[in-house]
Amino acid sequence: MPFSLQVIFYRILMALLRLVIIFIPTPKPTIYSGSGSAKKMCATIGHFGANKLLIVTDEMLVKLGLIQGITDELDSLGIEYTIFAEVTPDPTYDVVEKGVRVAIEHKSEGILAIGGGSSLDAAKVIAAKLTNPKPISKLTGILKVKAPCLPLFVVPTTAGTGSETTIAAVVSDPVTNQKTPVIDPKLVPIAAALDPSLMLGLPPAITAATGMDALTHAVESYISMHASPETDNYALAAVKMIMKNLPICYENGQDEQAREAMALASFYAGAAFTKANLGYVHAIAHQYGAFYHTPHGLANAIVLPYILEYSVPAAKERLAELAVAIGVGEKSEGAQVLAEKFVTAVKKLNEQIGIPATLDALKAEDIPKIATGALKEAHYLYPVPRYMDSQQCEEIIHKMVSRIVSA
Repeated sequence: MPFSLQVIFYRILMALLRLVIIFIPTPKPTIYSGSGSAKKMCATIGHFGANKLLIVTDEMLVKLGLIQGITDELDSLGIEYTIFAEVTPDPTYDVVEKGVRVAIEHKSEGILAIGGGSSLDAAKVIAAKLTNPKPISKLTGILKVKAPCLPLFVVPTTAGTGSETTIAAVVSDPVTNQKTPVIDPKLVPIAAALDPSLMLGLPPAITAATGMDALTHAVESYISMHASPETDNYALAAVKMIMKNLPICYENGQDEQAREAMALASFYAGAAFTKANLGYVHAIAHQYGAFYHTPHGLANAIVLPYILEYSVPAAKERLAELAVAIGVGEKSEGAQVLAEKFVTAVKKLNEQIGIPATLDALKAEDIPKIATGALKEAHYLYPVPRYMDSQQCEEIIHKMVSRIVSA
């Protein structure tokens, strides 16, 4: 089939997907924000009758003592809990299954996720599987979660994924190593605490990668064909806040005001892409994660400028609006110039916070498979502004191969 006809098919498919998004209501979590908000949220947990909790987190957060204040508060409220701290980056089905077994053994009545995107995603699928006792592979995809999840409360410790407000969770198939999404409004947590005090100790590299993850969510949703006035408001706010505050957090991780701004920006970006969806940046970044276990935020950060450059012909008006919003140009300069200025601003931000322009792990021989996987994901899930074929995708990915010149 000629590629032009394929594009028509993808456009029709995305139009149908948009109808689904419009007519299925998306809940929003109750948000607690500011220093100490994680402790404040604990009282909410008791209100929902969840007096026995499974705390889903990772081993490092436990070792660092970052969850101690929360567990002390739960103790003071008389809420019992069991800590499941075996979440790994890119959590697999096996991690989720283990968490489910622990929850059943301890008769958990609710889930409290504390950590980055991996912990939040694992907790979402654990909460879903506890009330939908079927193989995880049967929950992956769109609207496969039939029964309401176990009550879920979340405390993100990074400002990036926006998982605290999204309808999606991503877990990895241990056999194929592919990241598989579970997408359903029932995954949205009841409440979330955006507590900057828990983010003060984040290393600069993690701050940079997670912040760029949030920026990618905001930008991809803004140039999406499913963008709306509601998602535009969230995305614009997120872009402006991230461009201003991410460099501050990178240089001074103890700046609590900037940390709180980044936490809110991540939430806004998550709210934007929940309805407007994502694009080729995520499609390619997910492949980097599957092939090389590249951290998701870092992968997004590397890919973002290349996809924006490709998207300019179809999205220059939208990119121009972003340029004006962050103050790198004036409306009088014209859409093309402003769009290019925004792409340049993103590249400069990457340089400022130590994000490389290429991926060291990327192997030229893997590119055809990476492109195939990325296009399959993007064309069946994402309302991108400008479609690309396999050759174009491979050419873009080739630009991200590190070229080490020997002496």
